[in-house]
Amino acid sequence: MNRPSFPRFVAVGVLALGLLVMAALPGSASPRAAGPAYTELAGLTSAGTAMELPVGSVLSVRGAGPYRIGARLQALHEAGLIDWVTPPQECDVVLTGVTGEWSGALILAFRAGRLVEVGTATVPPRSPAGASVGMSWSELESIYGDRGRLIRNPDGEQAYVVRIGSRVELYTGHPIRAGVGYFQAGLANFVLRNFMGQAVC
Repeated sequence: MNRPSFPRFVAVGVLALGLLVMAALPGSASPRAAGPAYTELAGLTSAGTAMELPVGSVLSVRGAGPYRIGARLQALHEAGLIDWVTPPQECDVVLTGVTGEWSGALILAFRAGRLVEVGTATVPPRSPAGASVGMSWSELESIYGDRGRLIRNPDGEQAYVVRIGSRVELYTGHPIRAGVGYFQAGLANFVLRNFMGQAVC
């Protein structure tokens, strides 16, 4: 398998629409805006200023909230945490939506029933370092320094990758504007190989 048959730009559009709907609601109407549980200091702005982020609003190479890399699709489904599921693709890969506070914010990729990638086109979530969708490539470079680098795939698409052991954070472009349109994290042998158009089996 090279890339999932579910087009990434469609996922970006669907999730971005969800973000616009959430942005139009008053702060008190957002399920993530209420309660003392949503006050974890989790990152920095691109200018290096500390910011308050909701608990659970961080996406890292470990996953996001209950969606941990390596988790079984069946267990998450039985727990009521999975919404829609695509038909299996090559290499036994399926994409899913999620329920609860993360609904409309995350797309998950499972290979052979195990979670290998969590992706988003919304803000939050942010990375542990404070990077997110909507930032420019130069903002990512200022956040990560020599920990990350710009790359291009054989189709000429640009991305910014941060390698963390056997896992990666990958920031890819937006179909209609400059900068980051999609942020994903997970196993490098899936996330990065998929972006580069290489087989992930």
